[in-house]
Amino acid sequence: MSIKRYNVRMAGIGGQGVVTASHIISNGVVISGGHSSLVPFFGSEKRNAPVESYVRISNEVIYEIGEIIFPNILLIFHPSVITLGKSYTMPFYTGLKQDGIIMINSKVPIPFSKDEEREMADKGAKIFYLPATEMANDIAKTELATNMAMCGALAAVLGLPDLMSLAASVKDRFVGKGIVVSGGTQALDSAIEKKFAKKQKLLEANMKTLEASYQYMIDKGWAHKDAKVIKIDLETITV
Repeated sequence: MSIKRYNVRMAGIGGQGVVTASHIISNGVVISGGHSSLVPFFGSEKRNAPVESYVRISNEVIYEIGEIIFPNILLIFHPSVITLGKSYTMPFYTGLKQDGIIMINSKVPIPFSKDEEREMADKGAKIFYLPATEMANDIAKTELATNMAMCGALAAVLGLPDLMSLAASVKDRFVGKGIVVSGGTQALDSAIEKKFAKKQKLLEANMKTLEASYQYMIDKGWAHKDAKVIKIDLETITV
């Protein structure tokens, strides 16, 4: 069995569910039979403050914890991480490994400086643009599902977790007891839940967003060869 190992650094701003996304991806990998560890990092837990989270993913046991200095993949949840420097790691691509991937939540390309363009070209970085917020608004009817779109896209690019395991992780996150969250994240959960009459509707909206972003990466030719879209059936998922 070949070794799969990915170091993912997520960067965004408070209120986007960056830390929740890292929990969902990490838990999804474990549900699928893999190994994962994560460490969130943020200062004041408030809207628009910089947030980073570090997720290690492997099909073998992981012993490392702590900040990821040399990521294979960068997930940029908001353009201001780049354009306004709203990031604890600057420049945002610092430490990116050769031939690494940068996935940016934006429907249009970011205007990089000449130095940024040169340095990312030297690294052989692949840059993928995903309209995650637009997907969240169109499909789930709330931008608070932006992190669901980012999770679906990342799973497609890596080929793990599989879509059903990712869906099980989302269900565990909202109706199970497998993920412990902070006070700020609980407040965000309450804001999300108020937009839906029942948690079932919330889950359905999240699942549709996962499916759409997963399919988007496949359609663009950016997905891993193991990525396969399935119809998520909430009734068959146990947590």
